[in-house]
Amino acid sequence: MHERELRAFVAIVEAGRMDHAATSLGYSQPAISYQIKCLEQQLGTRLFFRHPDGAQLTPEGAMVLPSARAVLALLDGIKELTGRADRSTAPVEHLRVAG
Repeated sequence: MHERELRAFVAIVEAGRMDHAATSLGYSQPAISYQIKCLEQQLGTRLFFRHPDGAQLTPEGAMVLPSARAVLALLDGIKELTGRADRSTAPVEHLRVAG
């Protein structure tokens, strides 16, 4: 399971359509469909009902959504902390493990 697959999943939920979600993420529609196919294979369940006017969560997809959002929030938090650490001017040499 990859971050990009989870981001595609949440983007489709928020946009309601795969093509709109693909545009918002800078992907092609076939690329986002592939991300969802991979995620569904890994989870062993369908996440969306697909129909001509959009995509609707399956009951299983609705169960996965809160966890997907939580994982993405954690990843974003880690990235934010890492970004702050990169800008820090404090030296790290003074941090030693006692031993």
